[in-house]
Amino acid sequence: MTSTAGHATATGDADAAGPATPGGYSHRQIMVILSGLLLGMFLAALDQTVVSTAIYRIGESLHGLTAQAWVTTAFLITSTIATPLYGKLSDLYGRKPFFLFAIAVFITGSALCTFATSMYMLAAFRAVQGIGAGGLFSLALAIVGDIIPPRERAKYQGYFMAVFGTSSVLGPVVGGALAGQDTLLGVAGWRWIFLINVPIGIVALVVVARVLHISHERREHRIDYAGALTLVVALVPLLIVAEQGREWGWGAGSSLACYAVGLVGIAAFVAAQRRAGDDALLPPRLFRNGVFVVGSAQSAIIGIGMFGGITLLPLYLQLVKGNSPTKAGLLTLPLVLGIMVLSLVAGQITSRTGRYKILPVIGSALLVVGMLLLWRLSADSSLVYVDLAMFVVGAGLGLNLQTIVLAMQNAVPPRDIGVATSSTTFFRQLGGTLGVAVFLSVVYSIVGSRITSAYTDARGTAAFDAAARSHPDQLKALGSASSGGSGSLNDPSFLHGLDPVLTHPFKAGFTNAITVAFLVGAAVLVIAFVLSLLLKEVPLRETAAAFADQQDDPELDNAAAFPEQGAGTSTADAALGGGTQESGRRAGD
Repeated sequence: MTSTAGHATATGDADAAGPATPGGYSHRQIMVILSGLLLGMFLAALDQTVVSTAIYRIGESLHGLTAQAWVTTAFLITSTIATPLYGKLSDLYGRKPFFLFAIAVFITGSALCTFATSMYMLAAFRAVQGIGAGGLFSLALAIVGDIIPPRERAKYQGYFMAVFGTSSVLGPVVGGALAGQDTLLGVAGWRWIFLINVPIGIVALVVVARVLHISHERREHRIDYAGALTLVVALVPLLIVAEQGREWGWGAGSSLACYAVGLVGIAAFVAAQRRAGDDALLPPRLFRNGVFVVGSAQSAIIGIGMFGGITLLPLYLQLVKGNSPTKAGLLTLPLVLGIMVLSLVAGQITSRTGRYKILPVIGSALLVVGMLLLWRLSADSSLVYVDLAMFVVGAGLGLNLQTIVLAMQNAVPPRDIGVATSSTTFFRQLGGTLGVAVFLSVVYSIVGSRITSAYTDARGTAAFDAAARSHPDQLKALGSASSGGSGSLNDPSFLHGLDPVLTHPFKAGFTNAITVAFLVGAAVLVIAFVLSLLLKEVPLRETAAAFADQQDDPELDNAAAFPEQGAGTSTADAALGGGTQESGRRAGD
């Protein structure tokens, strides 16, 4: 809900800066604003994965290896829970103040992490970081939804998807490189993982504060405190068991208690949302919107495949191919390239044609194909084959990620863009958490038997028997590692210096285990393909949300939220009170 004054100001600025988009901002203004938004999103996405390769060094430095999982879990919990809160509050009170708040909290958390003296203190400060990160993810894309019309938006959202994919993959590279330094400018190397966020975050804060000007007419509504509380009760135990269940055992008492509390929390959250109505964090009326429902489900399913794959590929490149964590991260660049190239291609196609449904259909098919290619990996596969498989997966993600966000933003009225955008991020993060838990559980539940089977097959061959006689101590060490569970496999350095003939069955067994997980991922992503076929294509609005003359008419809001109820014209455009080139077409044609 914006005022006409805001529209006039933005248009005047646009005139001074050159030709404006249909939304009122010039390309130059948009790129300046995007520079701050992209910096914020880069930091948040990087911090999801940057700690993974440094955690052992951090644990040794802070004398807390047993508590290392909580450093990751704390960030995950707070960022996931904060995401829908930012979306709803920014719809009510405006994006800019909450985005600035998110950056400030993230900077504060990063600075605090630099001075942590114990693992539990670091986990607490990572939780502060997560509160900020939850807003950086969702609000950056919501702001783009405010200032750029949907048809033009696809070109710019490609930058965000490229940054998201790049930072997610480069996280382990940066973390490994910095953690590998004993000291850097007198500061322990691993502390720079957090310290480097501070100057970048300050730049993002200054840029956004100076260049982002979106008028917002405050809407007085009740804050959904019950929804926020029950969301915490629902998600915290489920996220904890997703991260810790492998160590506890999925049927252990602690895991069962988390399931029970989580299910009670979900039921309470649903009840709270129904009572809150339009004031809810996730308004129930949005779940009667087919595009919103399908998009949310697709986000969750693709999150499973995306984060599961990103987790297992570095393991393969390290343990099987013998690369360092830093080099393994660099070798996943074909995945990043696939995301970047196809995100930009998708944006150009959508901008020029106004059509987008075919993109997630092709993208989901590519994801399935990519996972099947990874399923056919072996310990002896060439890096060319691995690169090809990674590029195909990245291409599938590039066609899906921004298109789903665009479809969900376009299918709801402007007042709900924050909720729609945060829901995309929220469900993708939940899916990603589940994907990592499932993929790693599949691997670690069968890896011991697969390695044992590989050694059984190798025994009796002349080369293996000769190596076993020459290095009986190495063979014994490999046998202990293969039965030692995930703890032995998390650090592949024990393989260095061993006879390659003796290590080959170990690597072959491990590869056989992760290919089973990739096959499971392919099966799950078939669901994403089916959902993409069900996605209704609503004609794209050609006016940005921040400049739409949105009326306070509940019937118009309802029509925009439920395109299937339209009669002869695009209900999304009707809700804006202004036609578009495609306003004469029925939604979904």
